[in-house]
Amino acid sequence: MANIITRTDAEALIPVESSKEIIQAVQHESAVLQLMKKLPNMSSKQTKMPIMSALPVAGFVNGDNGLKPVSSASWENKFITAEEIAVIIPIPEAVLDDAEYDIWAELKPSIISAFGKVIDGAVLFSTEKPTSWPDGIATSAITKKKTVTYGTGIDTAEDISELMGLVEADGFDVTGFAAEIALKSSFRGLRDKNGGLIFAPSLQADTPSTLYGQAINYVKNGSWDSSKVKLIAGDWSQAVYAMRQDMTYKVLDQAVISDASGKILYNLAQQDMVALRCVMRLGWQLPNPVTQLNGTDTRYPFAALVPAGTEHSGG
Repeated sequence: MANIITRTDAEALIPVESSKEIIQAVQHESAVLQLMKKLPNMSSKQTKMPIMSALPVAGFVNGDNGLKPVSSASWENKFITAEEIAVIIPIPEAVLDDAEYDIWAELKPSIISAFGKVIDGAVLFSTEKPTSWPDGIATSAITKKKTVTYGTGIDTAEDISELMGLVEADGFDVTGFAAEIALKSSFRGLRDKNGGLIFAPSLQADTPSTLYGQAINYVKNGSWDSSKVKLIAGDWSQAVYAMRQDMTYKVLDQAVISDASGKILYNLAQQDMVALRCVMRLGWQLPNPVTQLNGTDTRYPFAALVPAGTEHSGG
């Protein structure tokens, strides 16, 4: 009887502690997960978030016996819905037999990058996003005309200052930036009117560079759409995410893997293969509550720096 690699044999590829390690690495690989506010883990597929939609109004009392103003407030519900991100990686048994290196160690960086790309693409640009997730941050900023065209100011610093002003005008504070890596070169040497540097490159590992004193994260996982946006500024505390399920793994050795049309791609048992299946579930939401400066639907806690020559104009 020919030797085969069983499920138990293949599971040795995956160290037990790797689940938590992978989640932390995906959070580091994803620019948005570094910037957004993390909520407690979800206990079910959907979490309800009551958001204030109308603020109370106060006023002065006229004289000793004057009537005190009466006001009201209202809330609306928004939901964080956990959606699944997954990948299946088929591996021929012969490769496992002949390998002289740690295949799991070789696969792990690619898995991390793939998950980070999916998350950032959906959250920033609506790329293949689930219908239950809100529109991407850049997508919504453009729709709401919260944009500044790159190159309209005297330099990049002025463009970004104007961009921050759009966020601040709606009652939010800019707490960070996400940007394409190509923009990094234009930040070096940027100074304010007093000659002070407004860009501080990172000098330590795991410490982000800063722009106007706020963290800037460059999206390097291939999800950034440079044709639409060069940089996003915003109040990232307004964008929240939560984990429903940490990374889980399963080694398949008897499955049939097919594409969306039903065409069989691999028959693992027949082709002497195993497959590593990786799954995680998370959701995100952007509450966008009313503020004292803007109680209308035009408010948005993010603004986008768009390329010159595009159809988008400043907000």
